[in-house]
Amino acid sequence: MEYILEVLNLTKQFPRSDFSLDNVSFSIPYGSIMGLVGENGAGKTTTISCILNALTKDHGTVKLFGKEMMDEDTDIREDIGVVFDANNFSGNITANQLSKVMEGIYSRWDHKLFAKYLNAFKLTPHQKIKTYSKGMSMKLAIAVALSHSPKLLLLDEATSGLDPVVRDTMLDVFLDFVQEDDHSILLSSHITSDLEKIADYITFIHNGNIILTAKKDDLIYKYGIIRCKSSEFMKIDKEDMIASRKRDYQIDVLVEDRAIARQKYKNLVIDQASIDEIMLLLIKGERR
Repeated sequence: MEYILEVLNLTKQFPRSDFSLDNVSFSIPYGSIMGLVGENGAGKTTTISCILNALTKDHGTVKLFGKEMMDEDTDIREDIGVVFDANNFSGNITANQLSKVMEGIYSRWDHKLFAKYLNAFKLTPHQKIKTYSKGMSMKLAIAVALSHSPKLLLLDEATSGLDPVVRDTMLDVFLDFVQEDDHSILLSSHITSDLEKIADYITFIHNGNIILTAKKDDLIYKYGIIRCKSSEFMKIDKEDMIASRKRDYQIDVLVEDRAIARQKYKNLVIDQASIDEIMLLLIKGERR
């Protein structure tokens, strides 16, 4: 399998902070969407910043399109569209003026495509950016990221601040983007319902550590949660547990194969797991 992005043992420490990225590793195949999931402060933005060399990593390897990117590799940067959860554009210009600025940055900048996205996202091209709402600013950032023909989108909370209808439109845009076999997306988000709709893979990050990477369909259709009492919990084989969490009078146990668990523990309730429930068990529970 060929990967558009490979992150291997990425490490980043901050001298005056308890937080660090600790040997973060994951890979994204061509033609796929990976969701990067974790609570605020888990390391999602730091990971994306290190991938882009916006933060200097301490150790590890990051390969984009099979090559490590150096600061002078403008050709690689041309192939990456980036959206951070912040408005990084001058508020004193309009979207039309921004398009002229972007033309000087990207050799493949497409004014017509940008105008098409502005129209689709219902953004007024002559309105000053400082008057945009947070949702409008995010839509503008996505339009910019898509309008220079990138092959890889790095999206940090790109659906944050958008209402459900607009978010659904954006998810359709992202799905259209990866119809090209050489296109992929890394989408960090705390809105797990979005990732359940479009992601092919999910990577869970917590305290700067990758705690699980799996196919999205496996997580939803194969993984399961055993609901049991303390006395029943003692009878579950530890090798079958990924994580467990005590909740009042009940213990939830995350297992990798719901069907096998049902055969093995016939008298226990075993439910399908949502991405949210899996994340909570991995973060708040005890992992084996």
